[in-house]
Amino acid sequence: MTASATATPVPPRRRWLVAFAVLLAGAFCGFIALGVWQVQRLAWKHELIARVDARIHAKAMPSPSRAQWPAVSDANDSYRRVSVSGRFVPGSETRTQAVTELGGGFWLLQPLHTDGGDYVLVNRGFVPTGAPSAPAPAGRVSVQGLLRISEPEGGFLRHNVPEQDRWYSRDVAAIARKHGLPAEQVAPFFIDADRDAASRDWPCGGMTVVKFRDSHLSYALTWFGLALLTLLAVGYLVASERRLRHDRRRNDSRPDHARTHEPG
Repeated sequence: MTASATATPVPPRRRWLVAFAVLLAGAFCGFIALGVWQVQRLAWKHELIARVDARIHAKAMPSPSRAQWPAVSDANDSYRRVSVSGRFVPGSETRTQAVTELGGGFWLLQPLHTDGGDYVLVNRGFVPTGAPSAPAPAGRVSVQGLLRISEPEGGFLRHNVPEQDRWYSRDVAAIARKHGLPAEQVAPFFIDADRDAASRDWPCGGMTVVKFRDSHLSYALTWFGLALLTLLAVGYLVASERRLRHDRRRNDSRPDHARTHEPG
């Protein structure tokens, strides 16, 4: 008795191959898109680093006036070196949580009543947890530092609680309301004050973090590498299918007695 074998395509396998090929094609396109996005982010980050570096080393300019406040933005003004003169509002300090190269602690912020009659929130510097802070200078002062944009709401997974005086970000508007300052006279930014070289007391100014994480190139290479692996998987799939079809054709071309074994 001889069993005849006929090579016929198996529909379930073909559907599986098509579905897997579509999945690989989608993954390849997705990995390429993510890699391109990281390359774009890399260019943006390098431009940001260059812009910030130029701003922090530039000569201090007068702090934006009230008429200029609506035009102040993160892209155009963050980390600009500015100066402002006025008097600190006594008894209006606010401590916001901070983690610095000196450890954990707080930023000490205090409103400055400017010569022009408005208010600018000044970050006088860092105070370690449990350390005492020196009072702000009395009388008229001139403050130089870096302009920073307000940080609304709070930090990562933590919201500011003004009624309990718990602050996780430097939210200018909320801090101004807490101290009863007229909203229309409060600048929408704050100033990170420079360090006073003559002072040995806390707070310690000039600790603005101006180093930006730049891992976009490694991320881009990772995504492009995954795209390459996807192509290799497609190549392996195609080669395996060709070998299978070749084996089937070779098996079909053999005589029946060579392809099957007749029991004795």
